[in-house]
Amino acid sequence: MEKKNLYTAIKPTGILTLGGYIGVAQSLPTLVKDYNAYICVADLHALTIGLDPAVLKENTYKMIAMYLATGLDPNKCTLYLQSQVHEHAELGWVLNNFTMFGEASRMTQFKDYQNKLKEVNVGIFDYPVLMASDILLYDTNIVPVGIDQKQHVELCRNIAIRFNHKIGETFVVPDVMMRHDGYKICGLLEPTKKMSKSDRNDTGSIFIEDTPDEIRKKVRRAVTDSDGEIKYDVENKPGVSNLLTIYACMKGISIEQAVEHFRGANYGTLKNEVAESIIEVLTPVQEKYYNYLADKKYLDQVLEMGRVKASAQASKKLKEVYVRLGLVC
Repeated sequence: MEKKNLYTAIKPTGILTLGGYIGVAQSLPTLVKDYNAYICVADLHALTIGLDPAVLKENTYKMIAMYLATGLDPNKCTLYLQSQVHEHAELGWVLNNFTMFGEASRMTQFKDYQNKLKEVNVGIFDYPVLMASDILLYDTNIVPVGIDQKQHVELCRNIAIRFNHKIGETFVVPDVMMRHDGYKICGLLEPTKKMSKSDRNDTGSIFIEDTPDEIRKKVRRAVTDSDGEIKYDVENKPGVSNLLTIYACMKGISIEQAVEHFRGANYGTLKNEVAESIIEVLTPVQEKYYNYLADKKYLDQVLEMGRVKASAQASKKLKEVYVRLGLVC
């Protein structure tokens, strides 16, 4: 049976958090095995928040190094940079003309930025359309996302359906693959909110570059509650539940098994074991990560290989779109 196409991307807007690592490490090996996987570092999307150019460049290399450190084989997937495949931006412009202003305005992420920022650039507003371009270029069947990106993929589906209806069958309409609940890792100090990779000084986030001492210190400071019972209850005990989720993911066990493991234990024991489980998993990954990061020449070779493979598909799809629209190619 022919493999279906899968597309996933991550923005190089900061250092990868533990939550991001869990999503990458636990999902990508299987996905690359079961699908034709297009794995993108979405550096054009990162421009929306105005990163310092030197920081953006270094973060981009760090994302590639992390993908490789988790065991990703660039010969068995297409690992590339969004900015190195110009068809992403070109198709994005085309899709703007098949996106209604009202539906773009209703995107929750855009509304969040409006509430947080004094000024919101057009790139933030147009972000979901470029994301639709990313996905549709590769005849994508499956898009694995967290809950925060589900709405964007639904918009992508609407754009594809509208284009196909008006112009003719051109795009595969992708399906959403929701990540397992275990991938939802929240902040240690705000256990109802996702860990942020944008602020390296955030002591509530664990980053893949953190030292063992930093990890222990952060986990010791994690918010719990006052009743002392270790049980999984996201609504009433979000801090304890978050620590149990992290432990389960690090050990490769179920939440129920984690709860049973800590039956009768106190919060101090929970925090100590959670910290050590993180260190045990991250230490060998960090060694590979820093080795890859020190060899920019090799990383550039990986990116060039990915660019060639991604461009072959992207240029073919964009030409098909242009011909259907009546543009002279």
